Amino acid sequence: MIYELKKYVPAAGKSAALKERFAKATMPIFARLGINVEHVFESPAEPEALYYITRFETAEQRDAAWKAFGADAEWKAAKAASETDGPLLGSQTSVELHPTAFSPRK
Repeated sequence: MIYELKKYVPAAGKSAALKERFAKATMPIFARLGINVEHVFESPAEPEALYYITRFETAEQRDAAWKAFGADAEWKAAKAASETDGPLLGSQTSVELHPTAFSPRK
């Protein structure tokens, strides 16, 4: 199992628009493409940022899902429609995580 911790930092003044696009457009596309979002977070220390954790069975599944997302026509249209006044995303980071042998089991 592979998890990814993603952090999106919005462009100046674009936090609300970025979060709205993520909730209304990105999440349904993720679900359709097999990008399993475990949870979405906000941090009191960085209220503008958006964090989320994804889960994939294998690195191959992850790579294929992200490639499909980048090429997806619905995503491209949603991104273009939401960025008529400039990009919403200022920067992003991603950290790949693997469960340890002592992780609690669900």
